[in-house]
Amino acid sequence: MGISRISSGGLVLATLAVVYALNVVGGDPRFENTFGYFTNLTSLFASLVILTAGIATLRGRPSGRPLAIARAAAASCLVIVGLVYNLLVPGTGTAPPWASVILHLVFPVLALLDWLLVTDRPRLAWREIWWVLPYPIVWLAATLIRGVTEGWVPYGFLLPSRGTTAILWTSTGLLAALLAAAALVWAGQRTSRAGLDSMGD
Repeated sequence: MGISRISSGGLVLATLAVVYALNVVGGDPRFENTFGYFTNLTSLFASLVILTAGIATLRGRPSGRPLAIARAAAASCLVIVGLVYNLLVPGTGTAPPWASVILHLVFPVLALLDWLLVTDRPRLAWREIWWVLPYPIVWLAATLIRGVTEGWVPYGFLLPSRGTTAILWTSTGLLAALLAAAALVWAGQRTSRAGLDSMGD
């Protein structure tokens, strides 16, 4: 499992590197533009989490509570990445088709299966579900600030020209959807031993 995690994390990092390189060649060398997209930034975050979990597995160490929370948050965000892209905006974006498949389908599925089926972690309490929110809230705030100050946003529904009310409703809807995805992640967690429940307390 450790090798599988490291391999999947490495594959995603390599994919993101190619996407960034293609953007540079295409005339957009700004790192913050490539990783201003929620898909790319979330994939970067999740791949680092998966790599960390893989290294811990190879060392014979189950995930402690902080890493388990990071895995749950990453899985929740990737569920949103996969659902929004594949159900609402399939085929859009500037990434090559093969990269889009990896980032919007393969990696979200692998991360979710890793969370649901691999039990080397403590069970998370429902009160800890709120830990999924800080990262997307910071991303959203930074994106909106860039939209106002630079006129650049990764998605049209965040354009300042839509008005404060529309953006507020959209942002609230996105965060609510994320919490719904997190609820599924929390509900689906399994542990192989009751002793894992208290790990990291």
